[in-house]
Amino acid sequence: MITIGNDSPHLTAEHILEASESLKKSPLVLGPSRDGGFYLMGLNKSHFNKDAFLKLPWQTASLSAQIIRLLQNKKIEVQLLETLCDLDAREDISLILSEGLVLPDDIFSLLRNILRKTKASQTRALLFLDAFTFRSYFNKASPGHCFSI
Repeated sequence: MITIGNDSPHLTAEHILEASESLKKSPLVLGPSRDGGFYLMGLNKSHFNKDAFLKLPWQTASLSAQIIRLLQNKKIEVQLLETLCDLDAREDISLILSEGLVLPDDIFSLLRNILRKTKASQTRALLFLDAFTFRSYFNKASPGHCFSI
């Protein structure tokens, strides 16, 4: 099972294919994000524990570290993918646009428009409400709203 976030504009099909290949050798694959969370989680179903999953510190900077520590304590190997930036705040958009990494034109335009229209005092919720009105594909989903392939 592989779940992905929808707020990492540099996430590619190659990341998902790499995760799928890694799952053949390891029970868990994480694509860490710069903020301490993750943009991708691949997990063999035999290692899924619903209670432990629900107790994780979702939406915190320590999420990836706690998952890795929990699994290392259980002697379960974790494969890590490339670290990517996700979009949680206005500053994340600025960072992504300033890095000069290639983005599809429509996503680049969308992010640039959001950055122009938002003010520094806006909250995360308003930022993503604004993004939604521009038909953005980015928002912060709760763990129960991830999809799997």
